[in-house]
Amino acid sequence: MNAKRLPVTPFLRRVLVADAAISAAAGVLMILGANVLEARLGVPAWLLRSAGIAFLPFAAMVWLAATRATLPRGAVLAVIGLNVLWAIECVLVLATGWLDPTPFGVAFIVAQAITVVVLAELEWVGLRRAVLAAG
Repeated sequence: MNAKRLPVTPFLRRVLVADAAISAAAGVLMILGANVLEARLGVPAWLLRSAGIAFLPFAAMVWLAATRATLPRGAVLAVIGLNVLWAIECVLVLATGWLDPTPFGVAFIVAQAITVVVLAELEWVGLRRAVLAAG
């Protein structure tokens, strides 16, 4: 096996599938529910819709990665990096006061940050296991 390609182990596959499913579900929720969520979250509908639209290609990319037998290490690192970047952006949105979300909106943003950090950590574990499996 090419040293730069790693097997998609069952653990890594499950984590990638979970990431894709969560991202797709959140994207659809934010796109379709933007007008309703705006008042409850204190986040503008255009921003919710835009973020939801951005989630869908990410979810498709992660789903595609999960269906492969092998992946370049960089592909998994890119997914991890994008998850970490989203978590940082969530924290910055709250820390800078760029938005004035409701308490439910703060919880929604914090939940996103926590979710993607947990997924990134699990993907990191999966990457390490794949490296070991590749020998």
